[in-house]
Amino acid sequence: MDPSAAMSAIDVGSLQAIFQSTPGRVEQPVVQCVQIKPMQQSNGEATERYRVVFSDTKNYVQTMLATSINDEIHQDRLKKGVVARLLTYQANNVKGKRILIVTSIQVLEEYGVHNTLGSPTVMDIKDEGATSTISSNNFYGNQPQQQQQQRSMPTHSKPPSSSAHANLYPIEALSPYSHKWTIKARCTNKSDIKTWHNRNGEGKLFSVNLLDDSGEIRATGFNDQCDQLYELFQEGSVYHISSPCRVQMAKKQFSNVNNDYELTFERDTVVEKAEVQDDVPQVRYSFTTISDLQTVDKDTTIDLVGILKDVGEVSQITSKTTSKPYDKRELTLVDDTGYSVRLTVWGKVASSFEVAPEQVIAFKGLKVSDFGGRSLSLLSSGSMSVNPDMPESHKLRGWYDSQGQNQNFSTHANVQGTAAPGEKRSDQMKTIAAVKEEQLGMSESADFFNLKASIQYIKQDNFAYPACISEGCNKKVVELEPGQWRCERCDKTHEKPEYRYIMSVNVSDHTGQLWLSCFDEVGRMIMGISADELMEHKEVDEKKVSEIFSDANCKTWNWKCLAKMDTFQDNQRIRYQVRSANALDFVAESQKLINLIKQYDGMNV
Repeated sequence: MDPSAAMSAIDVGSLQAIFQSTPGRVEQPVVQCVQIKPMQQSNGEATERYRVVFSDTKNYVQTMLATSINDEIHQDRLKKGVVARLLTYQANNVKGKRILIVTSIQVLEEYGVHNTLGSPTVMDIKDEGATSTISSNNFYGNQPQQQQQQRSMPTHSKPPSSSAHANLYPIEALSPYSHKWTIKARCTNKSDIKTWHNRNGEGKLFSVNLLDDSGEIRATGFNDQCDQLYELFQEGSVYHISSPCRVQMAKKQFSNVNNDYELTFERDTVVEKAEVQDDVPQVRYSFTTISDLQTVDKDTTIDLVGILKDVGEVSQITSKTTSKPYDKRELTLVDDTGYSVRLTVWGKVASSFEVAPEQVIAFKGLKVSDFGGRSLSLLSSGSMSVNPDMPESHKLRGWYDSQGQNQNFSTHANVQGTAAPGEKRSDQMKTIAAVKEEQLGMSESADFFNLKASIQYIKQDNFAYPACISEGCNKKVVELEPGQWRCERCDKTHEKPEYRYIMSVNVSDHTGQLWLSCFDEVGRMIMGISADELMEHKEVDEKKVSEIFSDANCKTWNWKCLAKMDTFQDNQRIRYQVRSANALDFVAESQKLINLIKQYDGMNV
């Protein structure tokens, strides 16, 4: 369905009209669902509750979904991106906070699923001459807005003594299209200052993880911002952070935060420690049990809580890329599922680790590895909490004291990795997230890997170049005049060139996206015709060319790739080059799945 049809169906401005009781308002407004998240349950609460964000393309508002219509989510009808009609709802004012409770809803399936339509912003509600803002603090937060305009101060300046932080944005709403925003967030993790030196110069950076009750985001400060902000940020403290601050796509290989975007502090970014510190969550976990690790993909980032069963000695390894020594220590964790797992901690965490065995530890930001079956590694951006005050911790404590300390535990030692039998580790199947997180291509020599991914987009400009027709040359030729193409390598002139593919292809799997460079042989397979033929079409029929490119999209291939560092105009970047590509062999792919199922069945016998 065309997004314009969905856009035209939405009742723009209807959400604000609900709270202002505007005469003639739409009683059953049509809106778009832009987010669904389960709400944190109170102790002993068995009923599942959902917080849903609806947008009318002008404003967005967070609502509570009545439990009587939870099936709309369970049956996968109400989901992110759908257009829906709010049939019945209540706009309440509870303890000074505006809450919209939706009690019945109709999903308009004819409009399909789309990305967020329009550019919705946080809603201002004018009431009795005062202005308040619907935000995300404790589900909604209303804060008075001062009439005077706050002047943006640079990060190194003294903050104003009286700041108005109306228009608070939830972290979940931040995007590259957000402007003039302020978030209120807790710093849950602060990295050490890291430095780099290369042919382009040197620099330093640090990162923090920021949390509010809508989500988390990672923020990084470079060079001057590193000097200005590093001491200001303290783990556990709450801050107001205001734009200008760059919002960009997240580099997930460096982060344990579940967010598609990340922040980069700029010269005029305003960072102030909040006066009220207790209205923002301390930390948010999404725990995976140890027994479930066998179903988790390699290189996935998880949270885990368990009993520390054993603590190994500190040892050292030398990094292949930096040649620097790193401390490491191996821990063994168990939980009440009857399984144990090996977990490696690194650097200062390893050398200063002093937790005694049989304590409960909650870890945030663990990378899953298939080395030796299933194992875990604490990321540099990860964290741990000993004997945390949470239900999961108390449950484990009671289980271990009553029976777990005398129990024998199973391991995931028989779970195999993703490489096919006989395949070299240096050329094994990878996910896109693994390619980035393992920083393939950063070493002096090229890294080889295989990838199963679908084509999302092919750049249509400069998809081919005129090549010399001399056997074995393929050098680019220059047109001197019509019918005269000169090859400097062969020192020959030809009447015409042979066009050869040199394509940039964006591919994706379930973990991310990657740009691949493809040459002539692979280009012929993808496009179905030669570059010469495609150039002929381009001269006479642009529509035909567009159709050929369109037909090549959304097809899945097995790619054999190499990653290596490339230097262009004194800038270094990793280039992912395709060596060969093959269409999926569905019989072989099915057999791989059958073998995996047999492995898991054998473990569960």
